[in-house]
Amino acid sequence: MTGWAGKVGRIRVIGTGVMGRGIVQLAATAGVTVELADVRREAVTEAIDYVGAMADKLAAKGKLDDPQAVKDRLVAVDAPDAPADGVDLVVEAVREDIATKRALFAGLERVCPQETIFATNTSSLSVTEIAAELADPGRLIGLHFFNPVPLMRLVEVVPGARTHDWLPAEALELVKGWGHEPVLAKDAPGFLVNHAGRGLNTEALQILAEALGEPADVDRVARDVLGLKLGPFELLDLTGLDVSHAVLESIWSGFHGEPRLRPSWLTRPRVAAGLFGRKNGEGFYSYTEGKQQVPEEPAAPPKPSSPVFAADEHLGRVLSAAGVQVVSDAYPDAVLLVPLYGESTVDAGTRAGLPLDRVAGVDPLGGYERRLTMSVHPGLDPAAGRAAWGALAATGRPVTVVRDGPAPIAQRLLASIVNTACFIAGQNLASPDDIDTAVRLGLGYPRGPLAWGDLVGGDIVLRILRGLAASTGDPRYRPSPWLTERVALGMPLASTGTTPADLRS
Repeated sequence: MTGWAGKVGRIRVIGTGVMGRGIVQLAATAGVTVELADVRREAVTEAIDYVGAMADKLAAKGKLDDPQAVKDRLVAVDAPDAPADGVDLVVEAVREDIATKRALFAGLERVCPQETIFATNTSSLSVTEIAAELADPGRLIGLHFFNPVPLMRLVEVVPGARTHDWLPAEALELVKGWGHEPVLAKDAPGFLVNHAGRGLNTEALQILAEALGEPADVDRVARDVLGLKLGPFELLDLTGLDVSHAVLESIWSGFHGEPRLRPSWLTRPRVAAGLFGRKNGEGFYSYTEGKQQVPEEPAAPPKPSSPVFAADEHLGRVLSAAGVQVVSDAYPDAVLLVPLYGESTVDAGTRAGLPLDRVAGVDPLGGYERRLTMSVHPGLDPAAGRAAWGALAATGRPVTVVRDGPAPIAQRLLASIVNTACFIAGQNLASPDDIDTAVRLGLGYPRGPLAWGDLVGGDIVLRILRGLAASTGDPRYRPSPWLTERVALGMPLASTGTTPADLRS
């Protein structure tokens, strides 16, 4: 590395909690001398012992050659605002309170050399507002690490409105030099990852508010159809609803009531009731000795003797291979299965001119490979519904049976994830590559949302969103111009395309 990043040899980390310790371990392992400071002197000692123990563990596993060298780079200082000659960078990891952070940096400005750069590890506060009262706000930048820092390779580099122009590029190089993956994000509410993550959570909560299924139903669909490691309600329980509710509310208000980010009414009373999740044993799931208690899936009916008409040839072949009698038309004794793309079973059945009392909807997203989702509308004959369920279960795939809604659950979740990312790209809050990298690493999705949209098909995502918008009238589903333009032009969602800057080059 050249420039400022290549010269950073000594830093100070203020705040020795979980995040601070992780940043200390990362920097010291990368060869940087790290001063540790905290308002509690004993916390510094504890942090040094902790990082030293972690170095020994890594060495025992063959992942670190010289643990003593890491320990030798750890330096205790008496106070956060102790004299800081020779400190190239100060990283703050104290509590999320803007007054606390401002006061801290004001004190540091009095003791640090003019060339010392300041970084805040804030996850939700405006970098610009934190820097606003500094004599030189240009020296402050956001470096948002993720927990646990040594394992979560992502770092959001967030310049404020007055951050020196040269600093973001150098901060990106610094993070790379420490072995992590940086992305550049605008100083907007939620930065990049927390903003992008609203796509899944807000829509999952909306689905629950519409009483289309239980949390376990939504989570099973999210895991098996979309390939997520954790379903949205499992994730909310893991994070803690007290934390997630605050983030949902702050990002929505930060964007002045943007409809696509609108939180659910469900979270506030649940927080008031203390239904936080894993941390206190009860959330969307209950926990016994830390183990999640998940209701068993209901047993499916047997394979029906009645014939089945599948309005999708692919589904028909899957059913036939399972020994289900599949017929080529909607005969009077046949159970009718219709594929749904951005519409309800009632709308799809009506459009096809089918007798609705025998029509059940099936989500084709995912190609009927892992889990099948069947939608039940109020006018469905129960006997026909049981036969439809039994036919789908005969394939050997698990079947989730939910109430009919304006679109299938997996489609709603995916369309919201992709559309949110398209809005982020369209507002130039981050580059397409950084959006996909940040979401993949920061949220653990199987792929970045723009690449995901391209895999499914931007036209399919747009069809789902337009169907949702038309049937609900809810502006939360309005498609991003980034999405609609690229579909119209036949361009990938991950492509920036031509910009005015390209004409000036």
